[in-house]
Amino acid sequence: MNYEGMKRELSRRLKKSRYEHSLGVADTAAFLAKRFGADESRARLAGLLHDCARMFPNEAMTAEADARGIAYGEVERAMPLLLHAPLGACVAREVYGVEDEEVLRSIARHTVGGSSMTELDKIIYFADMMEPTRDYPGVEKLRELARSASLDEMTLAGLTRSIAFVLEKGHLVHPDTVLARNEILLARRI
Repeated sequence: MNYEGMKRELSRRLKKSRYEHSLGVADTAAFLAKRFGADESRARLAGLLHDCARMFPNEAMTAEADARGIAYGEVERAMPLLLHAPLGACVAREVYGVEDEEVLRSIARHTVGGSSMTELDKIIYFADMMEPTRDYPGVEKLRELARSASLDEMTLAGLTRSIAFVLEKGHLVHPDTVLARNEILLARRI
């Protein structure tokens, strides 16, 4: 399926606001990829499809993950919406025919991050946080970082913001988010 076909299919499967968010992430990811010298077409594709599993209701996420053999822990069991990211990688392959493992990995990691994040992982993670339809306190600061900071500085700010938000809400902090943040901080010491 070509990119335009993917857009048409995605627009059929997602509610309008989620589809518009996906278009925003695709454009933002392409902008970031260009800024950091990464592959713009891969970033645009991953950005477009990052939320493709949001077609499943939250209460169905664990069953969908189980059906695809996706391993998950107690945090995802308590907060099944987090499973839309690894499910998205499966749906991108199953429905949209994506075979690029780096694109699939960035889709799978766009919500909580993880160990040894690649350039594309970081771009999709951050693009999702600050694309144009996002509206929350502090998003403008993240957008400024997207224009001025290094990729690691930008990602660190996003991970820190995510952890602070989750703590403010009294939710569980995913260990992969903490791991990703700590790796960036530890790498600065080397």
